[in-house]
Amino acid sequence: MSAVRTSSVRSAIDDGRLGERLWFYANYVCNLACSYCLTESAPDVPARELDGALMRSLAAEGAGLGFRSIGVTGGEPFMRRDAVPLLADLADVLPLVVLSNGTLFTGARLRALGRLAAHPVRIQISLDSSTAVANDAMRGPENFRKVVEAIPKLIDMGIGVRIATTVQHRDADDLAALCELHRSLGVPDDDHVVRGIVRRGRALMRGMGEDAGIDRLGPELTITTDGAFWSPFGPTIAEGRLDTDLMVARDVRTLAPAAGALIGVIDGSRYTGPEDDRFT
Repeated sequence: MSAVRTSSVRSAIDDGRLGERLWFYANYVCNLACSYCLTESAPDVPARELDGALMRSLAAEGAGLGFRSIGVTGGEPFMRRDAVPLLADLADVLPLVVLSNGTLFTGARLRALGRLAAHPVRIQISLDSSTAVANDAMRGPENFRKVVEAIPKLIDMGIGVRIATTVQHRDADDLAALCELHRSLGVPDDDHVVRGIVRRGRALMRGMGEDAGIDRLGPELTITTDGAFWSPFGPTIAEGRLDTDLMVARDVRTLAPAAGALIGVIDGSRYTGPEDDRFT
């Protein structure tokens, strides 16, 4: 990798043209089948795991390029057998946030998570409403109960927790009640993210959400088994087919070319920053 390319990636991050977080799609399989899922994840879909050794290698390269943090999403990352040691290794390279539905944290799996307390890892858990009825209608039976039970246990173990709320329409009263709930569970307001539904994946098939392309999604280099994408909202699946409209490179054996390709798209587009923060 040339010094010029390293400098260009770091400069793009420093001046805000490129997001500072490097994203990995750890897998596509999930124990849930949420109504608005970007990737049509479910228990019976192919796992399509991103190789762990590759993730470790790309994370190290990303740190050298100037990325400042790592994001891991899916699917449900904690369905991987190697989830905990993999996340710990990645967090030794850069601070890490991992997205999860929070419903698998019981028994031996919960105890295994204790290892993450010694690393800069935060788990971002989805919780979409202050009531079980509304939340579970979108995400599945018993989702609300399992999440509310898991969050205090993780915090007691010393693991940082964030809450992500994804909504079709913002209800001020429900959002206020949800904020009261997450505060009571030990999650402060600064660790609560509220975002809209992107009309891609399963949401597209069900007529949910809003259209969001380059003009509305901030560029955050995202690596999957299929290639590199503009954003973690990019490698979506609709009716079993991968969307490639936001793909920037297919070869992800090393990170620099993919990062360079993304910067090229940024510089060649009319992108001047996201219109709002509803899809962050």
